[in-house]
Amino acid sequence: MILWINGAFGSGKTSAAFELNRRLPHSFVYDPENVGYFIRRNTNGLFSDEDFQDIPLWREMNYKILRMIAEKYDGTLIVPMTLVNPGYYSEIIERLVSDGIEVKHYILYVSPGEIKRRLRKRSFGIRNADFAIDAINRCVNSFDNHITDVKIHTDKMSIDEVVEKLADLAGLQLAAGRLTGIRKLIFRAKVYCRHM
Repeated sequence: MILWINGAFGSGKTSAAFELNRRLPHSFVYDPENVGYFIRRNTNGLFSDEDFQDIPLWREMNYKILRMIAEKYDGTLIVPMTLVNPGYYSEIIERLVSDGIEVKHYILYVSPGEIKRRLRKRSFGIRNADFAIDAINRCVNSFDNHITDVKIHTDKMSIDEVVEKLADLAGLQLAAGRLTGIRKLIFRAKVYCRHM
């Protein structure tokens, strides 16, 4: 099964994905962004200024890789990726579903003000959050009007609550419990550093 976690940049997709992976046996996180980085690094700068989702090869490669993994892996494949273009959603998610692959797609829905607060908090002045902030209205518009699958309103939810809601909606049994204290801080810091 593929569990796709969608949402605006800064909605908590990556944090939720890795926490879900930690708590869910026989699962792993697949990051479609890595295909974009591969394309950029191996095309002599031809696509360095583009959103790699706009590159047809990015969409085709991710569709084929996800299909291949889903056909061979009997666990849960967790995919945290913002996908707001309805055509791109169709090219990847709807195409996988039409191939008979079980895809559970959920949107972490966050208000624009809360997204801005989270982006500023996580940037520490190091990462440039302009792209993510500029995309807020595009994301919210898409989730309100075009890609309207199950939404989880997360403004007031912790990562643990989001993970438990995702598992409940997807019919998954979590094995590990919540982390607390310093172990929780260390785990979240590792996820943040890995994703940077």
